[in-house]
This record gives sequence, C-alpha cells and structure tokens, in this order.
Amino acid sequence: MRSIAILNQKGGVGKTTTAVNLSCALAEQGQRVLLLDLDPQAHASLHLGVATGEAEASIYDVLTGDATLESVRHETRPGLSLVASHIDLAAAEMELAGEVGRETILRDKLADISPSAYDFMIIDCPPSLSVLTLNALTAVEEVFLPLQPHFLALHGVSKLLKTIEIVSQRLNPRLRLSGVVLCMYDTGTRLAAEVSRDVGEFFSSRTSESSPWAETVFFKTKIRRNIRLAEAPSFGQSIFEYAAHSNGAEDYRHLASEVLGATEKKAASSAPSAARRKSGAEPRDAASETAVASSLS
Repeated sequence: MRSIAILNQKGGVGKTTTAVNLSCALAEQGQRVLLLDLDPQAHASLHLGVATGEAEASIYDVLTGDATLESVRHETRPGLSLVASHIDLAAAEMELAGEVGRETILRDKLADISPSAYDFMIIDCPPSLSVLTLNALTAVEEVFLPLQPHFLALHGVSKLLKTIEIVSQRLNPRLRLSGVVLCMYDTGTRLAAEVSRDVGEFFSSRTSESSPWAETVFFKTKIRRNIRLAEAPSFGQSIFEYAAHSNGAEDYRHLASEVLGATEKKAASSAPSAARRKSGAEPRDAASETAVASSLS
C-alpha cells in the first residue's frame, strides 16, 4: 500500500482538490483507495458529499478516543473509502497537548488496518504545520506537494522541507517528498512557464543523496485552472461526476496515471528497497517525538 500525505501549509493551492480528485481518479482506474480527511475544515469530506453530524464518529474520535479507523469509515464510491473529519478536530491539538507520543497516534491506529486492504492511502492534511500534520507525516511514506504557479509559490516551502527532514530523521525514516504537482496552471502564459522552471530549479538545487527530497518527481501533468473544479465541491461531487469531460477531469486522470506508473516502477525494485528500509527503521522514543514538536514551535 502506498501511503501519501497531500501537504502545503499555504491554503488555496489546490491541496484538497488534489487529494479528493486524485483519490477518485485512482479508484476509477481500479485501485482500492482510503482517503483520510485530517483537516478540521472537513472540506474533503464535504467534497465527497459526507457531512458528519454531532452524533457521528469521525477522525476526531480516532485520535482522541477509542474509535478505530474501520468503525468510522464511509464507503463513498466503488473502490473509495473515506474517514471523514469534523470541526471538533480543531480542538484536538489542545486536547492532545499532554499526551505522550501524540505525534504517532495515527500511525498506531493504522496498525489495525491490513496493508493489503488498500492500494493507496491518501491523507488531506490541514494547511498548517501542527500536531495533526505531524501525525500524517509519521503515518505515511510519501508527501505530495501541490503548488500554485506564481512567484509566491515557494514562500514557506523551505520550512516545510525542514519539517519533512526533521520527521524523517527522528520519527519516520521512510518519509520522503516524492512528488510536486502544479495546480491552477494557466496554460500559454509566460508567468506559469517561468514559475514552473523556477520550481524545478528550486528542488534540483536542494537535491542530495541523503535528503528526503532527493528523488522528488516534478509531475509532467499540470492541473489547469478550470471553473468546474471550483464548482464540483458545492454539489458534493468529484470532478468526474460533475464534469467528466472537463479539463480538470482529464488532468487528474493523467496525474493518476503518472502516480500508477511510479507505483509499477517502485514494485519492480521493492525487494532491495524493503531491505534497506528495514535496516534503517529503528523505533523512536518519546524524547524524539517531543524534540520534533519543540523544533516546530
């Protein structure tokens, strides 16, 4: 199972749109996908037509109580399961403040799910570097970074990369930034082309053998600016249900194909990679977890 966090601490860059529509595109192509909505705004849940009421359990109950992920899972579409969010999740950070090992709660809960149950687990992270985000980063192996092609696109990315590096060193040695996707792309404009080049140069200049972004893929597929993508959430539908033949639907299908292509390459080299990961995945103690949280405060 590939586990991927969709993350950018800057809002309005297409993070939730990518999490939802990439999940749906993968399910459309026959993959079994588990989507976790870890954003207190619950936009990914609403995008798929799921609104959790006060009496319904959500990811909040998983992180702060005894609920299991399977007990709060919604089967929303063929091949696509959702663990929905709730506004109460905004209070989780304060409630977990005194909890030992609070950064690894989600990872521990995921241990109850068989890796063979799903082909992909995708997490829609909150637009901040919080305890909720740390839970996502300790629970996954990959991060996809959605960026908007303007000159402020790289603002704050350095801190995000530093966070990924700290987590990979102290809590999750498997973690890496594996993909960057440009969203809201204006085709044919010089600005978009220039920013696209600058983003590529930014990551290539920071590549080193030991860094968690050493093998970052700059996806060829660019998500074009498309009003249908903005309209679909208000109907509780993915882009494939709302406008199946739109540019947005075409782009996310192509992105899913790229992701699947990377999965096939990964499977071909899985044996030696698994051996290396096993030798490097040592247990982390509570002191390391506290150090990560302190370094981000």
